[in-house]
Order: sequence, then C-alpha cells, then structure tokens
Amino acid sequence: MLVGFIVEAAVGALCIVLGAVIWKKRKVSLVHEYHYQNVKKEDIPAYARLLGIGLIIIGAGIAVTGVFNLFEWPFWWVPMLVGFIAGILVMNKAQKTYNGSWFS
Repeated sequence: MLVGFIVEAAVGALCIVLGAVIWKKRKVSLVHEYHYQNVKKEDIPAYARLLGIGLIIIGAGIAVTGVFNLFEWPFWWVPMLVGFIAGILVMNKAQKTYNGSWFS
C-alpha cells in the first residue's frame, strides 16, 4: 500500500504542478498543438485558466486517492473517479468554448 501511495501522490503532484504552470504562466504549449490551434490570442488566459484548473482537479483526486488507499479505506477509488470526471468536464468546457472541439 505504501508504494501505491507514493506513486499516486507523485502522479497527483505532477498533475497539480503542470496544471498550475498552464494556468499561471499560460503555457498552453504543454498540451498538444491541435488542442489550442483555434484559440484566439485574447482568449489564451481564460483558456489556460480552465485547462489548468481541470488538471489541478484531476491531480487532487489522484493524490486524495493515494491517501485513502494508504489507510485501506473502502471505496478508495471514489476521489479519483470524482476528480477525473470533474476535471474532464472543466477541460471540456475550455475546449468547446475556446477551441471549438477537442480535435480541431
């Protein structure tokens, strides 16, 4: 269980850091080019904010799952599921609003 916690905490922290960099530094170049090729220059800050927040939510869900898994709580997978769904919904809103679709 300790190894699972370490891996999940590390992956969660990586997602949170990448989300913060995308959001705060507006580094949309960290995602594939076709995800932001139709985003207007003036919309980059709002687009980066939503993408970053979505990735932070996913990372937080993964990290909390690691803690739940460490203590062997039943339903340890629920935070990851909730975080993943919520994060994807936020990222989907960014893609639909500013890029037109996921693969434009």
